[in-house]
Amino acid sequence: MKWNLTTLAVALASVCATTQAQNLDPLQVRSWAAACANCHGTNGVAQSGNESLAGGNKDELLKKMLDFKTGKKPATIMHQLSKGYSDEQLAALAGYFAAQKK
Repeated sequence: MKWNLTTLAVALASVCATTQAQNLDPLQVRSWAAACANCHGTNGVAQSGNESLAGGNKDELLKKMLDFKTGKKPATIMHQLSKGYSDEQLAALAGYFAAQKK
């Protein structure tokens, strides 16, 4: 395969973008999670009447957030909030909450 400079630059930029998305700053993720505390409690441990996120299944949490974002899952406010995050950010949030103790 013959690589020219432009092709190499595009490939390198793609790899860098993917690496950056996977290496999100844990403090930034925690800051995003803090915004969820109003409804879902500190570190995702909600008071009765609201859904706790702490210790949940990461894949299930991510699916719910992506379904809110795309409108597949009805909501009162989550469909609006989830649109403010990229899919990578939502995945990071799902991982954060899954790692918290119930």
